[in-house]
Amino acid sequence: MPITAHCHCGRTSLEVEAELPAKLTRCTCSMCSRRGHLLAYFKPEQFKVRQADSDAMYRWNSKLVAHHFCSACGCATYTDSPAFGRDGSWDGKTRRIGLNARIIDDFEAADWPVTVIDGKNLW
Repeated sequence: MPITAHCHCGRTSLEVEAELPAKLTRCTCSMCSRRGHLLAYFKPEQFKVRQADSDAMYRWNSKLVAHHFCSACGCATYTDSPAFGRDGSWDGKTRRIGLNARIIDDFEAADWPVTVIDGKNLW
C-alpha cells in the first residue's frame, strides 16, 4: 500500500511506493530548522506528485536543493536534493526526495524515531 500525503488545503497530493524508513531525519541547517519538518527520504522513482495546483519552490545558496511548498496554504511538502552523504559529500548525480513526514496521511511523525543531521555545519 502506498504512502500518501497532502498539504493542509489539499491542493498538493503526493504518493510514495515504499515503506516508511526506519527513522525520519531532522536537519539543523538554517532552512530545515526554520521549517520544522521531519523528512522521510525516498528514491525519486518511488515518488509521485498526484496533484500540485499550488506547487511553489524555493532554492537558496547552491541552488542544488528544491524546497517545494503549497503556495495556497504554505505547507512544506517535499525536497528534491542531492543524496548527500553524512559528511556532506555528493557523487554529483544521485538524488533523493525528502517527503515532509508531518503531512503523511494517518501518520504521527512526532512519534517516529529521528536521526539528526548537522546541516548547520555540513552545507
